[in-house]
Amino acid sequence: MSASAPAPIADPKLNRKVVAISIGAALGGFLFGFDSSIINGAVDSIQGDFELSDAFTGFAVASALLGCAVGAWFAGTLANKYGRIRVMVISAIVFLISSFGAGLCFGVWDLIAWRVIAGLAIGAASVIAPAYIAEVAPAKFRGRLGSLQQMAIVLGIFAALLTDQVLATTAGSADEVLWLGQEAWRWMFMAAAIPALVYGIAALTLPESPRYLVSKHRTEEAAQILREFSGEDHVDHKIDEIRVSMGEDERRSLGDLRGKAWGLKPIVWTGILLSVFQQFVGINVIFYYSTTLWQSVGFDESDAFLTSTITSVTNIVVTIIAIALVDKIGRRLLLLIGSAGMTVSLGLMAVAFSTATVDAAGDATLDGGWATAALIGANAFVVFFGATWGPVVWVLLGEMFPNKIRASALAVAAAAQWLANWAITVTFPELASVGLVLAYGFYTTMALISFFFVFFRVPETKGMELEEMSSDVAVKRGKFVHSTAGPAADEIEGDAGR
Repeated sequence: MSASAPAPIADPKLNRKVVAISIGAALGGFLFGFDSSIINGAVDSIQGDFELSDAFTGFAVASALLGCAVGAWFAGTLANKYGRIRVMVISAIVFLISSFGAGLCFGVWDLIAWRVIAGLAIGAASVIAPAYIAEVAPAKFRGRLGSLQQMAIVLGIFAALLTDQVLATTAGSADEVLWLGQEAWRWMFMAAAIPALVYGIAALTLPESPRYLVSKHRTEEAAQILREFSGEDHVDHKIDEIRVSMGEDERRSLGDLRGKAWGLKPIVWTGILLSVFQQFVGINVIFYYSTTLWQSVGFDESDAFLTSTITSVTNIVVTIIAIALVDKIGRRLLLLIGSAGMTVSLGLMAVAFSTATVDAAGDATLDGGWATAALIGANAFVVFFGATWGPVVWVLLGEMFPNKIRASALAVAAAAQWLANWAITVTFPELASVGLVLAYGFYTTMALISFFFVFFRVPETKGMELEEMSSDVAVKRGKFVHSTAGPAADEIEGDAGR
């Protein structure tokens, strides 16, 4: 650094203003949770109205995830060029329009197109929220503020389940006409316009990221935001650190991610694999296909809303636990605990389903103690995921990358996450047709591998300033190792990725 370190200052306190703007940014996660669950109440009606096969229905449901991957991929480039706030506002507008488009669709291809467009907005929002929160939050509180993204997601899931239930109950069923000659399932999609509108209005009130402002030489604006929202006392020194960490080249592109380890920097691969493991443990199977699971352990189909609601509320509670712990015990320990817990709980489900009785229709049924074991395993899995991998991955993705590549690297990692989500969603029915033990056996294996991945490859970022995560930082045995060797640091970083 060009400037000398400032004198030690008093332990910072959490500024209400930074909490408020972090909540505003995290509303993008609410859109993700709401949209991913709102379609659950409409699936049967869509299949019946448009006379779709099971396979094509699955494609229609998962189509938004492909849009999410594309939206996430380009969000980093757009955020670097136009700023974080503009991308948030554009995402809100696109999601608002797509909500009405999906609700008023004429046919299935029309619906799929609008779902993909909605995915573009959700994918972009999923990148911007964690990046923005990390860039405005003080290092001491960055973990719990970053966890607000996951809290918003699970609240969005719960709100969507409640919306589906209210609209379907009011109309008599999702197939019945509700208002203005439109069926209830169409209103489920149009209801998404409300959170989109709230998100857009909230985004317009947020200050721009100080890191983005420094990259555009708008240092006076950056200084004001750092002082007022981030609680930074030594603003000039912080701006110098940000400027140095970003380098002299103002241009930001995906080309900045190139490295010697399989074409990408090792830290970028770490982010990608974190994203993939978060999905490959099969968490969305629990939310997307929960009815199949609950029926196999003895619940009636009419109880689907109750059981799904219990799972959703559990997810909310354990996310609160994660928010309380992430800045106290660190990211790595939480992830390791989560991987171990998920391995045991998923393994219990795999063993339980190995005893299942399969009828002529191919439906699995568990009897006696194994039904209880599967139920315990499923809920324990939700607890371990929701308290660890759910929020902590978003925290890490927002903070672990150097300033120069943060938005672009996060975009690539998030795109990988959406593609992994899509792959798990569309492959579960086929895996389940062979046997649920195969599906849950695969998820168990992924959870086990994730433990060793975290131990050897994931850095601890608790309490670190974003400017410390620069090109002279190497990942080695899961810890950040600071190099003072100048240019040689890049070689160290490359070795750690091989």
